[in-house]
Amino acid sequence: MIQSLTVAALVGLATVPALALQEGAPQVPGQMDASRVSGGTYVTDPAHTLVAWTVNHFGFNSYFGTFGDVDGTLQIDPADLSSAKVDVTIPITSVTVVSEGLRDHLLRPAKDGGDPDFFGAEPEAARFVSTSVDVGADGTSASITGDLTINGVTKPVTIDARFTGAGSNPMNKVETIGFEGTATIMRSDFGIDYALPLVSDEVELTISAAFEKQ
Repeated sequence: MIQSLTVAALVGLATVPALALQEGAPQVPGQMDASRVSGGTYVTDPAHTLVAWTVNHFGFNSYFGTFGDVDGTLQIDPADLSSAKVDVTIPITSVTVVSEGLRDHLLRPAKDGGDPDFFGAEPEAARFVSTSVDVGADGTSASITGDLTINGVTKPVTIDARFTGAGSNPMNKVETIGFEGTATIMRSDFGIDYALPLVSDEVELTISAAFEKQ
């Protein structure tokens, strides 16, 4: 019996991939190491850049959705981070929620020549253009102030951002840097006042962005 178990164990080990037998785990390509960031112009990786939004629903709980396919640029100089510039466009039609009925409502056209409840059937893309960057003492966080345009209305917004990683993307070998950020807006500022105050005016935004060097 012992001999049989020993043979079985040896056979099992022989089938384990070589990678699993190596000492230590393989290192992920992106590391939170600011020295990996080189200056230049970067563009968003639209497949891995998301803007999530959260509102309070009827005072019962939070409801959230996301926008994807974000397109834009980041210009950055590691020696002068405060000079960084961000310009991103967020297609409203990319909105994703778990309820198909709600998505239809968000993009429902206006009735009888009035304003739509939310964005309408052919909404213009939202856009954020930075106007200043205030870098934190740690060198990896920043307050990014800029102009946010939604529904044709432009308002100043500040994003609390932090650097999350840099390295070479193993899929395309392109230098990539990542950031996460948060911001709060009032949807009524942008003409979206349907169901106030049952659905909160305050909207929390959570951003996860990947930029690839050109």
